[in-house]
Formats: sequence, C-alpha cells, structure tokens
Amino acid sequence: MEVKLVDLTKVFSKKEGDVVAVDHINIDIPSGKLVGLLGPSGCGKSTTLYMIAGLHRPTEGQIFFGENEVSKYPPEKRGIGLVFQNYALYPHLSVEQNIMFPLENQKIKKDEAKALAYEYAKIVGIEGLLSRKPAQLSGGQQQRVAIARALVKKPDVLLLDEPLSNLDARLRLQTREEIKRIQRDTGVTTIFVTHDQEEAMSISDFIVVMNFGVVHQIGRPQDVYNEPIDLFVAKFLGTPPINVFKGVYNGRFTQIYGQTLKGDYERSKLFECAQGFIGLNPSTIKINPRGQYEVVVDKVEPYTDVVYNDEVVDHVETITHEDGTTEEVHKEETTSVPSEIKKLRLYFHIDGDGKIFSAEFDYQDGIEVGDKIKLSYDIDVQVGVRPENIVIDKDGPISVYCDMIEYIGRDKTMIFKFDEADTQTYKAIIPSDVEVHQGNRINVSFKRFFIFDADGKRLI
Repeated sequence: MEVKLVDLTKVFSKKEGDVVAVDHINIDIPSGKLVGLLGPSGCGKSTTLYMIAGLHRPTEGQIFFGENEVSKYPPEKRGIGLVFQNYALYPHLSVEQNIMFPLENQKIKKDEAKALAYEYAKIVGIEGLLSRKPAQLSGGQQQRVAIARALVKKPDVLLLDEPLSNLDARLRLQTREEIKRIQRDTGVTTIFVTHDQEEAMSISDFIVVMNFGVVHQIGRPQDVYNEPIDLFVAKFLGTPPINVFKGVYNGRFTQIYGQTLKGDYERSKLFECAQGFIGLNPSTIKINPRGQYEVVVDKVEPYTDVVYNDEVVDHVETITHEDGTTEEVHKEETTSVPSEIKKLRLYFHIDGDGKIFSAEFDYQDGIEVGDKIKLSYDIDVQVGVRPENIVIDKDGPISVYCDMIEYIGRDKTMIFKFDEADTQTYKAIIPSDVEVHQGNRINVSFKRFFIFDADGKRLI
C-alpha cells in the first residue's frame, strides 16, 4: 500500500501560543517499503506517525493510502497495525491471547484466530512461547508479540513508534534485523519512528530526516549520508559525527586555518554558488582582473552613497565657580559626520545564461555596457569532512597536531587539533596499521568534503 502525505500540518494550541509540530510536509512512501522517520526529539516524527495512524487529526493537509484519502477516518477504519514504544500488551493474557485480541473485534472464529496467531507467532519467532504471560518474556520477546499482534489482522500499513528504544544494545541489534526480515517476508508497507541514525540507516529502504516539524531530506540511507542536502543532515548522520571547520571560499579555493584544500570544482556548480552570493552578499563581490568569473555588463548605474562616521570633537568650555574664578575645561563630544562615497551598481550576465544579476562596487571609471569584466569574491563558509574521509598523507595540504589515539577494532580514531594550544578537537578514522602517535605533527588530505554557507545550506 502506497502512503502519501500532502502538505500535512499539525498545530497544537497551548496557553503560551500555538506550537507547529509538523509544518506542511510532503512524503511519498512506496508500497512494500520500510521507511524510517528520523530526527531528534521534538522534530515531529511521532506526531506524523500518529496522524497517519489516525490518533491525531491533521490541522491541514491530506493522507492517502493508495488512491483513498483517509485523513478523516478513525484508526480502526484505516487498515493499520500500530506498535507502541511500550508494547501495550495485556499482562493478564497469554501471548496467544494477546496476538488473537484484534481478531476478536473482527468476529473471526476462535479456531481460525488460533491458527492465525500461531502463523504470525512463527513469523516473528515466538511460536514456542504462546502459553506464557508478558511478564515471563524478555523485552525483545515482548516486542515480537506486539509486532505479531499488529500483523495478525493483515494491515495495509504497519506503524512502529520507537520500537527498539526499551531494549539493550545487543538486543536492539538483533531485533532490528528481525524487523527487517519480518517486513521483507510479509511485504507490508512499514513506517517506523526513531532518533537513532544507526538504526534507521541499517534497516530502512528510505529515510526521512526531520527537524522542527520540517522534512530536510528523503532518500536511500547511503545516498542521504553521501549527499546531505544541508549541514543539519550532515551532522545528524554519522558516527563519529562529521567534522565541521570554519573556512573561507573564493569560488576557486577553500581555506581552513589558513591552509588551502585541494579539490576540483565543477565550473557550473561554482557559479551556481556565486549566484546566491551575488544576490545576498554584494559586498563580497569584487572587480578583479584575475577574478574567476567573466561577466558581460548589461547596465551601469553610478550613484553617491552617504555614509555616517562617528568623529570625536575636542572643545573648550569655560566654567565660572561660586567665588568668581573661571576655569577652562576640555570636553570631548562624539558627533556623526556624513561623507559621500561614489559607488557603482552593475547589472550583468554570464555568456550563454539569460539570468541577470547585480552587485555594488566602489566607483571605477571606464566600465560601459557590453564590457566583459572579471569578478571574484571571498565568503565565510563551513567545511564538513567525515572522519573516514581524512587520510594520513605526507604530501597532504593540511598540517594537524595529533592529540590522542583511540582504538576501535580494525581501525583507530585520531583526535587532532590544528594547534597544540587549541581546545577544539576533530576526529579522523584511520587504519590501525598506520603509525601515528600522540604529539606528532602530521599532514592529512581530505578524500571528500562538503561546503556549506553560514546558514548550513549545501553549496558544494
């Protein structure tokens, strides 16, 4: 069953004001796929799941199961199976009775219900526990009972709310593999909520990364990991997390800590970045004979800009005392002094591109319509590099100080700084046979890196 969310919105009204939990999200979930809603606490993922389930009514938007809009249907009319975080098993009923419970509401005969309970208990691997009560089961076994109970009524859509959060680390690993197997064997469209990126990455066919009620990115786990759309997604996925360096980008080179990164950028991609800078940060654009962008001037507008500068003025004030004597006192006053600066606003385009851009510059003589001029810019950026993409390289362009080594099985983690006195540290995952020791000054290179603007938008 395909699930489609169209402009889905949920607003909760509180005394302090309205809270937008989910903000006009659009998601298409293909039939028969396992999809993870991933994000930090409070991002809106559980609220989205509850709207799909019918436990919350949307403030706006639509929910489709196939061609059927179910937005106003009660939960029992939607054909869903729902597994809660706390399993919600009936403690006085046996495993078999818990699994059979939804079938009683469907008026299915007892013999048929028992046969179905056994069938789905076998699918989830608990057919030998049917006579036990929930208190006699481990956390993982209780989870399987809850899944079997949700599946036994053959739902169109299976919904799991943080299904592994109550399990220990080893059991989480085992159970998530079971969930993937069960979903594959039954073929039911499954949507699960989690804040654990490793969990979502390991078993999902697709992941939906959310934050503050907004969908940031949808895609196959490895695609989202390899091509994050923004800095939030890049930072949320990955263990250890991505390193983020402050840098300067001029459209041709990127520098961090005064050291230039090696990297070939696609020219079209470069100018795509520059277009945003031209519109948003005209002060960063400079007319430069050696600039990396050649543009054609469409219009020239000289004008005068008035700038106010604070100036301190010293003046003498005569004060007369009560005894008739006088005294000269020096006083300073700050005054705002206007000054005129000749400026130039240019409109221009790139050959072969019909878009026209504009930027403002200090005045220069001799620029006319039709001239070809070169532009350059410098802008502050954030450079993201995943730890596994940092390699020890004696010819590498970046010099770092090794602060500590941590061993993690086949590999080891190098914790490094750019200067021994720095407090900010970063991580690189390197092979265990590479000789690096605490206190070493070494060179590294980046196999792959991302460039984000100051707001976290992905540029390159």
